[in-house]
Amino acid sequence: MIGKLKGTVEEIGEDYVLVDVHGVCYVAFCSSRTLGRIGSVGEAAVLFIETYVREDQLKLFGFMTALEREWFRLLQIVQGVGSKVALAVLSTLTPSELANAIALQDKTAISRAPGVGPKVAIRILTELKTKAPAFAGESINIGLKQEIGEGVAAAPVSDAVSALTNLGYSRDQAANAIATALRNGGEGADSARLIRLGLKELAR
Repeated sequence: MIGKLKGTVEEIGEDYVLVDVHGVCYVAFCSSRTLGRIGSVGEAAVLFIETYVREDQLKLFGFMTALEREWFRLLQIVQGVGSKVALAVLSTLTPSELANAIALQDKTAISRAPGVGPKVAIRILTELKTKAPAFAGESINIGLKQEIGEGVAAAPVSDAVSALTNLGYSRDQAANAIATALRNGGEGADSARLIRLGLKELAR
């Protein structure tokens, strides 16, 4: 089992990178986000690896962080999500954005990934919603976002988030702004005050 590769970038393809490790070249399939961060040919590279062994093949998948690899594993417990779709999701959303989308039950964000239709997006949101906090990484306000996504947040909070999304902000941006508003003196505030504080935060 290969867990990590440290070597030199030999070649970068459309969906893979070739890494030279002391003269042995390994092909690792990656998300477009990882390929965009891996560096150039000839540069040093470190990849966290997920190894797939099948009867007729051995396949390596590479990630810039261990958290990204964990999300790759987690996504595939969802029916209809294989390695290709999992990579597509991770090409579209960072681990933090993915955790936020699941917490907020944001089907639109998940559906932006190529190959993810509405049914698969709903399954991802439903089956992974209890796991998002543990895999949120540096994602902030995950608890509040879960309350918003599940429809159990306080009415002023839900109303303020809804108002900001109606103004064109994403649910994640709105939730972050309102969470900051709550921390900065908004506890017990009505929706109008939260909206004002949230807009102030978004204008920074």
